[in-house]
Amino acid sequence: MSKPGTVIVGAGQGGYQLAASLREFGYAEPIVLIGEETEQPYQRPPLSKAFLLGEMAAERLAFRSPDFYEKQNIELITGARAMTIDPIARRVELQTGAALGYDHLVLATGARNRALPVPGADSDGVMYLRTLADSHAIRERFERAQDIVVIGAGFIGLELAAVASKVRKTVTVVEALPRVMSRAVTPIVSDFYAGEHRRWGVDLICDAGVGALDASDGKVSKVVLSDGRRIPADLVLVGIGVAPAIELAMQAGVAVDNGIVVDANLSTADPRISAIGDCASFPLGQRYMRLESVQNAVDQARCVARRIVGRSEPYSPVPWFWSDQRDLKLQMVGLTAGAERCVVRGSIEKRAFSVFCFTGETLIGVESVNSGGDHIFGRRLLNAGESISPDEAGDSSFDFRERIARIGKQ
Repeated sequence: MSKPGTVIVGAGQGGYQLAASLREFGYAEPIVLIGEETEQPYQRPPLSKAFLLGEMAAERLAFRSPDFYEKQNIELITGARAMTIDPIARRVELQTGAALGYDHLVLATGARNRALPVPGADSDGVMYLRTLADSHAIRERFERAQDIVVIGAGFIGLELAAVASKVRKTVTVVEALPRVMSRAVTPIVSDFYAGEHRRWGVDLICDAGVGALDASDGKVSKVVLSDGRRIPADLVLVGIGVAPAIELAMQAGVAVDNGIVVDANLSTADPRISAIGDCASFPLGQRYMRLESVQNAVDQARCVARRIVGRSEPYSPVPWFWSDQRDLKLQMVGLTAGAERCVVRGSIEKRAFSVFCFTGETLIGVESVNSGGDHIFGRRLLNAGESISPDEAGDSSFDFRERIARIGKQ
Protein backbone atom coordinates (compact mmCIF):
# COMPACT_ATOMS: atom_id res chain seq x y z
CA MET A 1 0.00 0.00 0.00
CA SER A 2 1.65 3.22 -1.15
CA LYS A 3 -0.07 5.40 1.43
CA PRO A 4 -2.25 4.78 4.51
CA GLY A 5 -5.93 4.21 4.00
CA THR A 6 -8.27 1.67 5.63
CA VAL A 7 -6.95 -1.67 6.82
CA ILE A 8 -9.54 -4.36 7.60
CA VAL A 9 -8.47 -7.34 9.71
CA GLY A 10 -10.81 -10.23 8.96
CA ALA A 11 -12.16 -11.23 5.55
CA GLY A 12 -15.46 -12.78 6.63
CA GLN A 13 -18.90 -11.35 5.99
CA GLY A 14 -18.25 -8.07 7.81
CA GLY A 15 -14.76 -7.45 6.45
CA TYR A 16 -15.76 -8.15 2.86
CA GLN A 17 -18.90 -6.00 3.17
CA LEU A 18 -16.93 -3.07 4.59
CA ALA A 19 -14.45 -3.10 1.72
CA ALA A 20 -17.24 -3.33 -0.86
CA SER A 21 -19.34 -0.63 0.83
CA LEU A 22 -16.44 1.80 1.07
CA ARG A 23 -16.03 1.68 -2.67
CA GLU A 24 -19.80 1.84 -3.17
CA PHE A 25 -19.93 5.03 -1.07
CA GLY A 26 -17.15 6.69 -3.06
CA TYR A 27 -14.13 6.07 -0.84
CA ALA A 28 -11.05 6.61 -3.02
CA GLU A 29 -8.25 5.86 -0.56
CA PRO A 30 -6.39 2.52 -0.40
CA ILE A 31 -8.14 -0.48 1.17
CA VAL A 32 -6.37 -3.58 2.45
CA LEU A 33 -8.46 -6.64 3.43
CA ILE A 34 -6.58 -9.27 5.46
CA GLY A 35 -7.87 -12.83 5.89
CA GLU A 36 -6.34 -15.73 7.81
CA GLU A 37 -7.84 -18.32 5.47
CA THR A 38 -6.36 -18.99 2.05
CA GLU A 39 -9.72 -18.83 0.26
CA GLN A 40 -11.30 -15.77 -1.29
CA PRO A 41 -13.90 -14.25 1.08
CA TYR A 42 -16.95 -16.54 1.15
CA GLN A 43 -20.38 -16.97 2.72
CA ARG A 44 -20.58 -19.25 5.75
CA PRO A 45 -24.27 -20.19 6.23
CA PRO A 46 -24.24 -22.93 3.53
CA LEU A 47 -21.35 -24.69 5.29
CA SER A 48 -23.76 -26.40 7.71
CA LYS A 49 -26.40 -27.11 5.07
CA ALA A 50 -26.17 -27.10 1.25
CA PHE A 51 -22.38 -27.38 1.00
CA LEU A 52 -22.25 -30.14 3.59
CA LEU A 53 -24.88 -32.07 1.63
CA GLY A 54 -22.91 -31.69 -1.58
CA GLU A 55 -25.65 -29.54 -3.10
CA MET A 56 -23.44 -26.47 -3.48
CA ALA A 57 -19.95 -26.27 -4.98
CA ALA A 58 -17.19 -24.42 -3.15
CA GLU A 59 -16.88 -21.96 -6.04
CA ARG A 60 -20.44 -20.77 -5.44
CA LEU A 61 -19.64 -19.80 -1.84
CA ALA A 62 -17.46 -16.84 -2.86
CA PHE A 63 -19.01 -13.41 -2.37
CA ARG A 64 -17.52 -12.16 -5.63
CA SER A 65 -15.36 -13.38 -8.49
CA PRO A 66 -11.59 -13.04 -7.93
CA ASP A 67 -11.31 -10.08 -10.33
CA PHE A 68 -13.73 -8.04 -8.21
CA TYR A 69 -10.98 -7.03 -5.77
CA GLU A 70 -8.61 -5.98 -8.52
CA LYS A 71 -11.31 -3.98 -10.31
CA GLN A 72 -12.30 -2.25 -7.07
CA ASN A 73 -8.66 -1.58 -6.15
CA ILE A 74 -8.98 -3.60 -2.94
CA GLU A 75 -5.74 -5.25 -1.88
CA LEU A 76 -6.77 -8.70 -0.65
CA ILE A 77 -4.20 -10.54 1.46
CA THR A 78 -5.19 -14.14 2.21
CA GLY A 79 -3.48 -16.71 4.38
CA ALA A 80 -2.12 -13.97 6.64
CA ARG A 81 -2.56 -13.27 10.33
CA ALA A 82 -2.33 -9.84 11.94
CA MET A 83 -0.08 -10.19 14.98
CA THR A 84 0.27 -6.73 16.53
CA ILE A 85 -1.20 -3.25 16.35
CA ASP A 86 0.76 -0.12 17.15
CA PRO A 87 -2.00 2.46 17.72
CA ILE A 88 0.49 5.31 18.19
CA ALA A 89 2.28 4.72 14.89
CA ARG A 90 -1.00 3.50 13.32
CA ARG A 91 0.55 0.34 11.99
CA VAL A 92 -0.46 -3.35 11.79
CA GLU A 93 2.23 -6.04 11.64
CA LEU A 94 1.49 -9.36 9.97
CA GLN A 95 2.86 -12.80 10.77
CA THR A 96 4.91 -12.52 7.58
CA GLY A 97 6.74 -9.51 9.01
CA ALA A 98 5.03 -7.05 6.68
CA ALA A 99 3.82 -3.81 8.29
CA LEU A 100 0.82 -1.84 7.07
CA GLY A 101 0.10 1.75 7.98
CA TYR A 102 -3.49 2.90 8.33
CA ASP A 103 -5.66 5.97 8.67
CA HIS A 104 -8.47 3.78 9.91
CA LEU A 105 -8.30 0.22 11.22
CA VAL A 106 -11.36 -2.02 11.39
CA LEU A 107 -11.29 -5.23 13.41
CA ALA A 108 -13.63 -7.80 11.88
CA THR A 109 -11.89 -10.72 13.56
CA GLY A 110 -15.08 -12.72 14.18
CA ALA A 111 -15.28 -15.49 16.75
CA ARG A 112 -13.84 -18.92 17.46
CA ASN A 113 -15.53 -22.15 18.48
CA ARG A 114 -15.61 -22.94 22.17
CA ALA A 115 -13.75 -26.17 22.80
CA LEU A 116 -15.43 -29.06 24.60
CA PRO A 117 -13.69 -29.14 28.02
CA VAL A 118 -13.82 -32.88 28.78
CA PRO A 119 -11.36 -35.78 28.69
CA GLY A 120 -11.09 -37.31 25.23
CA ALA A 121 -12.16 -34.16 23.41
CA ASP A 122 -8.94 -34.23 21.38
CA SER A 123 -9.71 -37.68 19.94
CA ASP A 124 -9.80 -38.28 16.20
CA GLY A 125 -13.36 -37.86 14.97
CA VAL A 126 -14.25 -34.92 17.22
CA MET A 127 -14.92 -31.96 14.93
CA TYR A 128 -16.07 -28.34 14.92
CA LEU A 129 -17.58 -26.26 12.12
CA ARG A 130 -16.45 -22.72 11.47
CA THR A 131 -14.58 -22.60 8.17
CA LEU A 132 -14.76 -24.02 4.67
CA ALA A 133 -11.92 -26.37 5.56
CA ASP A 134 -13.93 -27.61 8.55
CA SER A 135 -16.95 -28.29 6.36
CA HIS A 136 -14.80 -30.11 3.81
CA ALA A 137 -13.39 -32.34 6.57
CA ILE A 138 -16.82 -33.05 8.09
CA ARG A 139 -18.27 -33.88 4.67
CA GLU A 140 -15.54 -36.48 4.12
CA ARG A 141 -16.24 -38.02 7.55
CA PHE A 142 -19.98 -38.09 6.87
CA GLU A 143 -19.49 -40.66 4.15
CA ARG A 144 -17.80 -43.13 6.53
CA ALA A 145 -19.67 -42.37 9.77
CA GLN A 146 -22.88 -44.00 10.89
CA ASP A 147 -23.28 -43.07 14.58
CA ILE A 148 -23.13 -39.29 14.80
CA VAL A 149 -23.43 -37.39 18.06
CA VAL A 150 -24.00 -33.63 17.97
CA ILE A 151 -23.13 -31.81 21.18
CA GLY A 152 -25.11 -28.59 21.45
CA ALA A 153 -28.64 -27.87 20.22
CA GLY A 154 -28.23 -24.30 19.04
CA PHE A 155 -28.64 -23.28 15.41
CA ILE A 156 -25.42 -24.91 14.18
CA GLY A 157 -25.97 -28.11 16.15
CA LEU A 158 -29.52 -28.59 14.90
CA GLU A 159 -28.58 -27.71 11.32
CA LEU A 160 -25.88 -30.38 11.44
CA ALA A 161 -28.31 -32.86 12.98
CA ALA A 162 -30.84 -32.08 10.24
CA VAL A 163 -28.27 -32.82 7.54
CA ALA A 164 -27.16 -36.04 9.25
CA SER A 165 -30.72 -37.31 9.66
CA LYS A 166 -31.54 -36.45 6.05
CA VAL A 167 -28.77 -38.77 4.84
CA ARG A 168 -30.06 -41.49 7.19
CA LYS A 169 -27.33 -41.51 9.80
CA THR A 170 -28.00 -42.53 13.39
CA VAL A 171 -28.09 -39.14 15.10
CA THR A 172 -28.07 -38.17 18.76
CA VAL A 173 -28.14 -34.56 19.94
CA VAL A 174 -26.99 -33.78 23.49
CA GLU A 175 -27.96 -30.41 24.97
CA ALA A 176 -26.96 -29.14 28.41
CA LEU A 177 -29.98 -26.84 28.74
CA PRO A 178 -33.60 -27.98 29.17
CA ARG A 179 -34.67 -27.14 25.60
CA VAL A 180 -33.23 -26.62 22.11
CA MET A 181 -32.22 -23.17 20.82
CA SER A 182 -33.19 -21.87 24.26
CA ARG A 183 -31.06 -18.72 24.04
CA ALA A 184 -32.67 -17.64 20.78
CA VAL A 185 -36.33 -18.69 20.62
CA THR A 186 -39.43 -19.03 22.75
CA PRO A 187 -40.49 -22.38 24.25
CA ILE A 188 -43.22 -22.69 21.60
CA VAL A 189 -40.72 -22.73 18.74
CA SER A 190 -38.22 -24.72 20.77
CA ASP A 191 -40.75 -27.47 21.49
CA PHE A 192 -41.86 -27.56 17.85
CA TYR A 193 -38.31 -28.06 16.58
CA ALA A 194 -37.57 -30.70 19.20
CA GLY A 195 -40.64 -32.61 18.01
CA GLU A 196 -39.67 -32.30 14.33
CA HIS A 197 -36.13 -33.54 14.92
CA ARG A 198 -37.47 -36.52 16.84
CA ARG A 199 -39.88 -37.20 13.98
CA TRP A 200 -36.87 -37.23 11.66
CA GLY A 201 -35.35 -39.94 13.82
CA VAL A 202 -32.99 -37.84 15.94
CA ASP A 203 -32.51 -38.98 19.53
CA LEU A 204 -32.66 -35.64 21.33
CA ILE A 205 -31.36 -35.60 24.91
CA CYS A 206 -31.79 -32.28 26.75
CA ASP A 207 -30.72 -31.21 30.23
CA ALA A 208 -27.72 -33.51 29.93
CA GLY A 209 -24.04 -32.82 30.38
CA VAL A 210 -21.10 -34.52 28.68
CA GLY A 211 -18.58 -36.00 31.10
CA ALA A 212 -16.02 -37.50 28.70
CA LEU A 213 -15.41 -38.96 25.27
CA ASP A 214 -14.19 -42.54 25.04
CA ALA A 215 -11.71 -43.44 22.33
CA SER A 216 -10.39 -46.65 20.80
CA ASP A 217 -6.93 -46.48 19.19
CA GLY A 218 -7.18 -42.70 19.37
CA LYS A 219 -10.53 -42.55 17.57
CA VAL A 220 -13.70 -41.44 19.31
CA SER A 221 -16.04 -44.35 20.06
CA LYS A 222 -18.52 -43.16 22.69
CA VAL A 223 -19.88 -40.01 24.29
CA VAL A 224 -20.17 -40.47 28.05
CA LEU A 225 -22.89 -38.36 29.65
CA SER A 226 -22.57 -36.95 33.15
CA ASP A 227 -25.08 -39.51 34.43
CA GLY A 228 -22.97 -42.37 33.07
CA ARG A 229 -24.92 -43.15 29.91
CA ARG A 230 -22.74 -44.09 26.95
CA ILE A 231 -23.71 -43.18 23.38
CA PRO A 232 -21.93 -44.90 20.46
CA ALA A 233 -20.20 -42.38 18.20
CA ASP A 234 -17.81 -42.62 15.28
CA LEU A 235 -18.23 -38.88 14.61
CA VAL A 236 -18.81 -36.17 17.20
CA LEU A 237 -19.78 -32.68 16.03
CA VAL A 238 -19.40 -29.99 18.68
CA GLY A 239 -21.44 -26.79 18.56
CA ILE A 240 -21.41 -25.29 22.05
CA GLY A 241 -21.06 -21.66 21.12
CA VAL A 242 -18.29 -19.28 20.20
CA ALA A 243 -15.99 -16.77 21.87
CA PRO A 244 -15.14 -13.43 20.25
CA ALA A 245 -11.64 -13.12 18.79
CA ILE A 246 -10.33 -10.29 20.95
CA GLU A 247 -6.62 -11.09 21.32
CA LEU A 248 -5.45 -8.53 18.78
CA ALA A 249 -7.52 -5.79 20.40
CA MET A 250 -6.21 -6.69 23.84
CA GLN A 251 -2.63 -6.51 22.59
CA ALA A 252 -3.32 -2.98 21.35
CA GLY A 253 -4.83 -1.88 24.65
CA VAL A 254 -8.35 -1.64 23.24
CA ALA A 255 -11.11 -2.25 25.82
CA VAL A 256 -12.79 -5.67 25.71
CA ASP A 257 -15.79 -7.06 27.59
CA ASN A 258 -17.41 -10.07 25.94
CA GLY A 259 -16.11 -8.60 22.72
CA ILE A 260 -14.33 -5.49 21.52
CA VAL A 261 -16.14 -2.58 23.16
CA VAL A 262 -17.44 0.04 20.73
CA ASP A 263 -19.80 3.00 20.95
CA ALA A 264 -23.01 3.63 19.03
CA ASN A 265 -20.91 4.50 15.96
CA LEU A 266 -18.97 1.22 16.31
CA SER A 267 -15.77 3.06 17.23
CA THR A 268 -13.47 2.00 20.06
CA ALA A 269 -12.05 4.57 22.47
CA ASP A 270 -9.37 5.09 19.80
CA PRO A 271 -11.27 6.95 17.03
CA ARG A 272 -8.97 5.40 14.43
CA ILE A 273 -9.99 1.84 15.37
CA SER A 274 -13.45 0.32 14.88
CA ALA A 275 -14.86 -3.19 15.35
CA ILE A 276 -17.71 -4.94 13.56
CA GLY A 277 -19.43 -8.31 13.42
CA ASP A 278 -19.22 -11.21 15.85
CA CYS A 279 -16.30 -9.68 17.75
CA ALA A 280 -17.96 -6.31 18.51
CA SER A 281 -19.77 -5.53 21.76
CA PHE A 282 -22.02 -2.55 21.06
CA PRO A 283 -24.76 -0.65 22.94
CA LEU A 284 -28.32 -1.72 22.24
CA GLY A 285 -30.90 -0.15 24.50
CA GLN A 286 -29.65 -0.24 28.08
CA ARG A 287 -27.04 -2.96 27.59
CA TYR A 288 -24.02 -3.98 25.56
CA MET A 289 -24.30 -7.08 23.42
CA ARG A 290 -22.82 -9.05 20.56
CA LEU A 291 -24.92 -10.34 17.69
CA GLU A 292 -23.66 -13.36 15.77
CA SER A 293 -25.49 -13.02 12.48
CA VAL A 294 -24.97 -12.22 8.82
CA GLN A 295 -27.39 -9.30 9.09
CA ASN A 296 -25.45 -7.73 11.94
CA ALA A 297 -22.10 -8.06 10.18
CA VAL A 298 -23.45 -6.55 6.96
CA ASP A 299 -25.27 -3.66 8.63
CA GLN A 300 -22.36 -2.81 10.94
CA ALA A 301 -19.97 -2.84 7.99
CA ARG A 302 -22.15 -0.40 6.08
CA CYS A 303 -22.49 1.79 9.18
CA VAL A 304 -18.70 2.07 9.57
CA ALA A 305 -18.23 2.64 5.84
CA ARG A 306 -20.62 5.59 6.00
CA ARG A 307 -18.73 7.06 8.95
CA ILE A 308 -15.37 6.74 7.20
CA VAL A 309 -16.70 8.66 4.18
CA GLY A 310 -18.19 11.35 6.42
CA ARG A 311 -21.82 10.25 6.64
CA SER A 312 -21.86 9.08 10.24
CA GLU A 313 -25.04 7.76 11.84
CA PRO A 314 -25.42 5.56 14.93
CA TYR A 315 -26.02 1.84 14.64
CA SER A 316 -29.50 1.06 15.95
CA PRO A 317 -30.52 -2.29 14.53
CA VAL A 318 -33.65 -4.35 14.60
CA PRO A 319 -31.89 -7.74 14.62
CA TRP A 320 -33.05 -10.56 12.39
CA PHE A 321 -31.80 -14.11 11.97
CA TRP A 322 -32.64 -17.33 10.18
CA SER A 323 -31.96 -21.06 10.29
CA ASP A 324 -32.74 -23.68 7.63
CA GLN A 325 -33.31 -27.20 8.93
CA ARG A 326 -34.47 -29.64 6.25
CA ASP A 327 -37.80 -28.30 4.96
CA LEU A 328 -38.25 -25.84 7.83
CA LYS A 329 -37.21 -22.19 7.49
CA LEU A 330 -37.03 -20.38 10.80
CA GLN A 331 -36.89 -16.58 10.55
CA MET A 332 -36.69 -14.28 13.56
CA VAL A 333 -36.84 -10.53 13.96
CA GLY A 334 -36.28 -8.67 17.22
CA LEU A 335 -35.04 -10.10 20.50
CA THR A 336 -37.71 -12.25 22.10
CA ALA A 337 -35.97 -13.45 25.26
CA GLY A 338 -37.87 -11.03 27.52
CA ALA A 339 -41.31 -11.72 26.09
CA GLU A 340 -44.14 -11.65 28.62
CA ARG A 341 -46.78 -12.92 26.22
CA CYS A 342 -46.66 -15.02 23.05
CA VAL A 343 -49.42 -15.22 20.46
CA VAL A 344 -49.43 -17.93 17.79
CA ARG A 345 -50.68 -17.08 14.32
CA GLY A 346 -51.05 -19.81 11.70
CA SER A 347 -50.95 -23.55 12.28
CA ILE A 348 -48.32 -25.43 14.26
CA GLU A 349 -49.87 -28.68 13.03
CA LYS A 350 -49.44 -27.61 9.39
CA ARG A 351 -45.83 -26.53 10.13
CA ALA A 352 -46.47 -22.93 9.06
CA PHE A 353 -46.91 -20.46 11.90
CA SER A 354 -45.49 -17.44 13.70
CA VAL A 355 -45.08 -16.53 17.33
CA PHE A 356 -45.66 -12.82 18.01
CA CYS A 357 -43.85 -11.83 21.20
CA PHE A 358 -44.96 -8.95 23.44
CA THR A 359 -43.84 -7.08 26.50
CA GLY A 360 -47.06 -5.59 27.80
CA GLU A 361 -48.92 -4.49 24.68
CA THR A 362 -45.74 -3.79 22.71
CA LEU A 363 -44.44 -6.15 20.05
CA ILE A 364 -40.76 -6.97 20.62
CA GLY A 365 -40.21 -9.75 18.09
CA VAL A 366 -41.63 -12.34 15.73
CA GLU A 367 -40.49 -15.95 15.24
CA SER A 368 -41.76 -17.47 11.99
CA VAL A 369 -41.65 -21.04 10.70
CA ASN A 370 -42.34 -21.41 6.97
CA SER A 371 -44.19 -18.09 7.15
CA GLY A 372 -42.08 -15.59 5.24
CA GLY A 373 -44.88 -13.05 4.93
CA ASP A 374 -45.22 -12.77 8.70
CA HIS A 375 -41.46 -12.31 9.00
CA ILE A 376 -41.41 -9.49 6.45
CA PHE A 377 -44.35 -7.86 8.20
CA GLY A 378 -42.56 -8.05 11.55
CA ARG A 379 -39.41 -6.51 10.10
CA ARG A 380 -41.34 -3.67 8.46
CA LEU A 381 -43.29 -3.02 11.62
CA LEU A 382 -40.34 -3.03 14.03
CA ASN A 383 -38.11 -1.02 11.70
CA ALA A 384 -40.84 1.63 11.59
CA GLY A 385 -40.98 1.66 15.40
CA GLU A 386 -44.60 0.50 15.35
CA SER A 387 -46.54 -2.28 17.01
CA ILE A 388 -49.73 -4.27 16.80
CA SER A 389 -51.71 -5.55 19.76
CA PRO A 390 -51.73 -9.19 20.93
CA ASP A 391 -55.40 -9.38 19.86
CA GLU A 392 -54.54 -8.19 16.35
CA ALA A 393 -51.68 -10.70 16.10
CA GLY A 394 -54.00 -13.56 16.99
CA ASP A 395 -56.84 -12.44 14.71
CA SER A 396 -56.59 -14.36 11.43
CA SER A 397 -58.72 -11.72 9.72
CA PHE A 398 -56.34 -8.88 10.65
CA ASP A 399 -54.87 -7.58 7.37
CA PHE A 400 -51.07 -7.35 7.54
CA ARG A 401 -50.91 -6.00 3.99
CA GLU A 402 -53.12 -3.04 4.86
CA ARG A 403 -50.91 -2.18 7.84
CA ILE A 404 -47.75 -2.47 5.73
CA ALA A 405 -49.31 -0.18 3.12
CA ARG A 406 -50.09 2.34 5.83
CA ILE A 407 -46.48 2.22 7.07
CA GLY A 408 -45.27 2.83 3.51
CA LYS A 409 -47.30 6.04 3.30
CA GLN A 410 -45.87 7.53 6.49
